[in-house]
Amino acid sequence: MGKAKIKRASTSIDMTAMCDVSFLLLTFFVLTATARQPEVLVVDTPQSTTPDKLPDDNLGVISVAEGKIFFGVKNPTVREITLKNMSQKYGVAFSAQEYEKFKQLDEFGVPMKNLRQLLSLPNEQRKENIQPGVPVDSTENASNELYSWVQEARKATIEYNRSREGERDFVDPGPMKVAIKADANEKYPIVNLIIETLRNQKQNKFSFVTGLRASEQ
Repeated sequence: MGKAKIKRASTSIDMTAMCDVSFLLLTFFVLTATARQPEVLVVDTPQSTTPDKLPDDNLGVISVAEGKIFFGVKNPTVREITLKNMSQKYGVAFSAQEYEKFKQLDEFGVPMKNLRQLLSLPNEQRKENIQPGVPVDSTENASNELYSWVQEARKATIEYNRSREGERDFVDPGPMKVAIKADANEKYPIVNLIIETLRNQKQNKFSFVTGLRASEQ
């Protein structure tokens, strides 16, 4: 007696909907992505085997190479608040457009009096050779602008975090973390000035940025 043949169902799947979803996701990521600006001050950091990762947002970075100091804050809103604080402290006024430009600035290395001139330039013209570095010395006076930038950025971080306390699922990350990104060939005196500047405002905990190398067996 012959066996009855079982009719096989078609296994074809209409992928049109999946393609539409993929395209929408791709469009979303392209439109919301922020282009990373190239580093103005190139820093060749020393190597270490420490894999610790710095925070992506709650962070201020002091870069130093070739005797020049650059400063940057990771969070754009904190950048804006910091600049407003510095504007009042040094008596330098900024327009709404200049505040927006500063929010896009990952780092800078000019005295406060020259910051408006830097912001007036296109990104491609903000070269390292026209930025002499943020002024620093051994005092806590206005002449030590690095001291002021770090101090006002710390205040701005507290203000920003407090403004978000009512948000659902918000967890206060605490005070702004500070990292020093020093070139491996940088001379010690200027790095020591940075460290003393931090200690003078009781910022005794900070990190050094290093490159990662394979651990020796």
